[in-house]
Amino acid sequence: MLLSSNRQDWLGNIRGDILAGIVVALALIPESIAFSIIAGVDPKIGLYAAFCITIVIAFIGGRPGMISSATGAMALLMVTLVKEHGLEYLFAATLLAGMLQVLAGYLKLGSLMRFVSHSVIVGFVNALAILIFMAQLPELTHVGWPVYAMTALGLAIIYLFPFITRSIPSPLVCIIVLTILSLSLGLDIRTVGDMGQLPDTLPVFALPDIPVNLHTLAVIFPYSAGLAAVGLLESMMTSTIVDEMTDTSSDKNRECKAQGIANMVTSLMGGMAGCAMIGQSVINIKSGGRGRLSTLTAGVFLLCLVMFLRDWVSHIPMAALVAVMIMVSISTFSWRSIRDLRTHPVSTSVVMLTTVTVVVTTHNLAYGVLVGVLIAGINFANKVAQFMLVDSVVSENTRHYQVKGQLFFASAERFANSFDFNDSINHIVIDLHHAHCWDITSVSALDKVVMKFRRLGKQVDVTGLNTASATIVDKFAIHDKPIDATKLLEEH
Repeated sequence: MLLSSNRQDWLGNIRGDILAGIVVALALIPESIAFSIIAGVDPKIGLYAAFCITIVIAFIGGRPGMISSATGAMALLMVTLVKEHGLEYLFAATLLAGMLQVLAGYLKLGSLMRFVSHSVIVGFVNALAILIFMAQLPELTHVGWPVYAMTALGLAIIYLFPFITRSIPSPLVCIIVLTILSLSLGLDIRTVGDMGQLPDTLPVFALPDIPVNLHTLAVIFPYSAGLAAVGLLESMMTSTIVDEMTDTSSDKNRECKAQGIANMVTSLMGGMAGCAMIGQSVINIKSGGRGRLSTLTAGVFLLCLVMFLRDWVSHIPMAALVAVMIMVSISTFSWRSIRDLRTHPVSTSVVMLTTVTVVVTTHNLAYGVLVGVLIAGINFANKVAQFMLVDSVVSENTRHYQVKGQLFFASAERFANSFDFNDSINHIVIDLHHAHCWDITSVSALDKVVMKFRRLGKQVDVTGLNTASATIVDKFAIHDKPIDATKLLEEH
């Protein structure tokens, strides 16, 4: 079964994977250079990271067809470290971040993705689409008409060429045609070579040249923790999105380990930290890439481009790559989510829009996702709390309170306010057959109700606790302890 799966990952889509990988490699070059500039390092640092991470992920990643490389989100976290401590400390922080990610994989933290709601994922996707589009605006601002004409022609090729044939990815055709056209007409427009010098040597294995002591650890650990967290979060979100696009599943915990190993390798080869890239992953999928071969092709072809064909690559007009990335932003954005605003619950729409707003405002995907998850969690807790009900009936001079639903921090106050303490009946039964106590707050609320009834001279019996509820009540409740518990409650 495993052998069959591996064969499918590598050889199930050879033509599509190779062509898609070529497109991805071409698109990775300007982005890697741009992210290097953001981080304040030489362009070769981002390019080394691009092909190192991509090649490693191709073999050990948990999501076939997903592209990982240097990213803007990670680059933003490196700026201060590079500025204050230098490049070697960045390599050390990347190495430690990789170790933390591998540890996260063994702790199975990738499984936490099940707590991310669909509305948060949609918000993440829409925000990323907006950021991808915004990143292209500098290339379209204060430029001559040839740039606009080339970009428009590139978009026309991307969207119209599939009507002729789908055997060749239209983004690849766009890049080739616009490059030939630019060179033939001698157009004075911005090219890949204008973004920075491409490396002319292979990366060399080397340990970070820094002192190994506690002070160094104190310096790099906060950055490493941030890089590890943001990298895993973005990778897990991207993995989930690719799962949906391809209608397949992936191993999130394996991906955590793979991202960590890839970052460890790139740090030892002179590269910056990276993670999964939603934009490049979408390019890969839209261009026909599905298996590990597409990711490997992207990495190997990128290495060949920057090492042996850099003179040709430097002539690729940025307008061609801008057209490709605009296509990516359009394809990534969930246009259906706009229509769904009218039909989906308000709470769901709020989560999606808040995620988009925070990500676009801060340019930090982690902040937006964390805020979205927090709001979604609060909404869920509030909804579950509303289903907690307390009914009462009187039978043979005994009032039976029947509790239904979940008792926890959000429903505890409602539970405590559901009892009539001025009732003249002296025997109270609190029936919890249809309820469940989840936390200390629910136990405390039960304590308060029982102890207040008892202070009023009433007999109170608590019945129907299931095994799990009985365990937490027996351990933390005070109403069933000796009489001194009353004094203890009054003191507190």
